[in-house]
Amino acid sequence: MSDHEYLRSIGVAAVSEEDEQLHPTAAGMLMFGNEYNIVRHFPEYFLDYREEIDSAIRWTDCLQSSSGEWSGNIFDFYFRVYNKIIKDIKVPFKIKGGERIDDTPVHQALREALANCLINADYHGVRGVVIRKEADKIIFANPGYVRTGKKQMRLGGESDPRNKSLMKMFNLINIGERAGSGVPNIFNVWNNQGFVEPEIEERFDPDRTVLTLSFVKKAPEKSTEKK
Repeated sequence: MSDHEYLRSIGVAAVSEEDEQLHPTAAGMLMFGNEYNIVRHFPEYFLDYREEIDSAIRWTDCLQSSSGEWSGNIFDFYFRVYNKIIKDIKVPFKIKGGERIDDTPVHQALREALANCLINADYHGVRGVVIRKEADKIIFANPGYVRTGKKQMRLGGESDPRNKSLMKMFNLINIGERAGSGVPNIFNVWNNQGFVEPEIEERFDPDRTVLTLSFVKKAPEKSTEKK
């Protein structure tokens, strides 16, 4: 495919009915554009990553789309943040086909949570996307309510992403679930790891969705059987 054909096929660009020329789509601009161009069309657009590991220091690490030090787009934000949130994830020694496998279910769940946060954000909404890493948990917050409802989001089986073109682009590089099974998979991984159950919070006016993944182990269940 030519560059133009490829860009059209993945939803990054489209031919305008007005001048019949190829132009970036909104999703293409969000995914691969520069922040100073993105905010012309999405004035409230803001991506923010914070690490609050040491209580004596306000932020031990910080990454913001408006800093001017990098592109500020969703694609770069995803990979920069993902590499930061997996730094402390333990990887068991595993060999497959003569190569070491450095991927675990926890890594997969974190990829799903981060992609889900970016795909379902309302980029016209206020306060932007905020990912916060603390000593024992990671919090994913995005503007916009849960379109399927919090209960259905937990159960899965219904997919209604706010930004379908962004989801398609992530899916093309094997990130994100198409069938609404991403969040249930995160809950299953956390349960299998023995971590406390993830929390989903919906806030309104302004609308906001918050997913908290804690790395704290569940307290062992006490036996009620009599000897």
